[in-house]
Amino acid sequence: MGEIHGGHVVARYLKEVEGTGTIFALSGGHIMPILDGCLEYGIRVIDVRHEQAAAMMAHAWSIYRGRPGVCLVTAGPGFTNTLTGVANAYHEGAPMVVLSGVGSLRELDKGALQDVNQVDMIKPVTKWTGKCHDVARIPEYMEAAFSHAISGRPGPVYLELPPDILIPPLGEDGISYPTTRSTRLAAISEEGLLAKAAELLNNAEKPLLIGGDGICWSDADAELQELVEKAGIPTLLLNNARGTIPDEHPLSLWRGGFTGLIAALSMADVVLAVGIRFNWLLNYGDYVANAKVIRVDIDPVEVNRNRAADVALVGDAGAVLRQLNPKVDGKDRGGWLDTLGGIQATLSEGDRRQMETPSDPVHPFRLMHQLRQAAGDDAIYVIDGGDTVYFGLIALRASVKAGVIANGLQFGSLGIGMPFAMAARLARPDTKVILVSGDGSFGFNAMEFETASRHCIPVVSVICNDQAWGSAKHSQELCYAMDRVCGTELGVVHYERLVEALGGHGEFVTRDGEIIPAIERALESGKPACVNVLTDPEVTSPSTLIYAESLKSW
Repeated sequence: MGEIHGGHVVARYLKEVEGTGTIFALSGGHIMPILDGCLEYGIRVIDVRHEQAAAMMAHAWSIYRGRPGVCLVTAGPGFTNTLTGVANAYHEGAPMVVLSGVGSLRELDKGALQDVNQVDMIKPVTKWTGKCHDVARIPEYMEAAFSHAISGRPGPVYLELPPDILIPPLGEDGISYPTTRSTRLAAISEEGLLAKAAELLNNAEKPLLIGGDGICWSDADAELQELVEKAGIPTLLLNNARGTIPDEHPLSLWRGGFTGLIAALSMADVVLAVGIRFNWLLNYGDYVANAKVIRVDIDPVEVNRNRAADVALVGDAGAVLRQLNPKVDGKDRGGWLDTLGGIQATLSEGDRRQMETPSDPVHPFRLMHQLRQAAGDDAIYVIDGGDTVYFGLIALRASVKAGVIANGLQFGSLGIGMPFAMAARLARPDTKVILVSGDGSFGFNAMEFETASRHCIPVVSVICNDQAWGSAKHSQELCYAMDRVCGTELGVVHYERLVEALGGHGEFVTRDGEIIPAIERALESGKPACVNVLTDPEVTSPSTLIYAESLKSW
């Protein structure tokens, strides 16, 4: 047997044990041995221009590939640049492995380059942290990292690897690797509670199902569809679960959007909440004050947070639904669905007119409608922004799981757009990926268009350009006065020229009739592309109106 150094041990574990063929990184001296190992073992390194993007790409990779994404960064500022991306993944329960360089053990506390206490910085937004001190134990620590990432409620984990163990060689016979990759064990719920839940659903006249990220991470697609169709339950799925039941499915309520969801929740007599937090988006559970609530969550703490469950089913979403399905009666609830459909049609009529009516300047809803016509419902849409998120979530349609997703509905992190879109295209190379971005949020990771050009990742960015940090600007106008706007105006900026300079395709659009042809040319270009559309700067989304009203009440 020959010798092997720690950097190669890391790469060999990733490739041969976990089957990881792609990682997201930015180079640095502390991690050079691992990058060399990636070369040795044939791991594709997508090297970005800012470590924030590497963390966000790893997060998105976990969504679209169903396995933990891996982010590799160097010590000090390389590490600190990941924190926003890691915090976003933590709030969404995304399984992600962050591997980081760190100052050497032998130079600890001597003032070495980029020596800083990294573990204590990242611990609050990770499930697990570790630091390996022995090259022979690298596989042990790597296995622990992956296992913690996917077990229970998934989440990001952090492992730092000092150069002391990455550089010195060790005999290969001194390294022991696991024989199988990490696996998620599905927790199930109690039979008695399942019977109570089934009784509530079977006796319900107006049941409703809402679901979130827990559906995505538990791979509960088949079980969810069986339950919804068997019991005839109207359904609305949010976050990464959206599209598991396609938005155009007869039992999906997405045609009514958020207003329709609130109306449905207020009328329902039983709500089945699967893998979703009762956070601000659901008014902390107040929207379901009049219904019996069945909550399904892997986290025992979550099932009674903000709104106590009438029946709490603790367990993996897929496993719980698999247990519940045989106990649920088949029913036709067409009358309840028709009632909701009529209410939602009335509530959404104004939105529909704005989508279908040409406008000058372009209304954001009209832009989303034209985008949908050009790119189709089989595309993946990543939405990044403030008001832009509202218009995109309502107007676009998901036909596959996570087919329409937005910057974290819990953490609300702007800037996820380009990293998520690139990772989605890498994970699903045969699928069109469209980034729908506000002009403000576009700037966070705009340099990643160079990454996309260099790695041949043809995503199309459509900018809803209201020439401002629109949500913040309109909140200032609503809370103070029209002339009390400060720090929120951007003006007309030709972002498409930046994309052209970085090797992509660019289009600048000011008129309604130009939108579809420009998007079609961008898709046909085969390059990373940007269609920069000037939209009506006076339009305010309902979500901003509600937020501004809440600010006034403080």
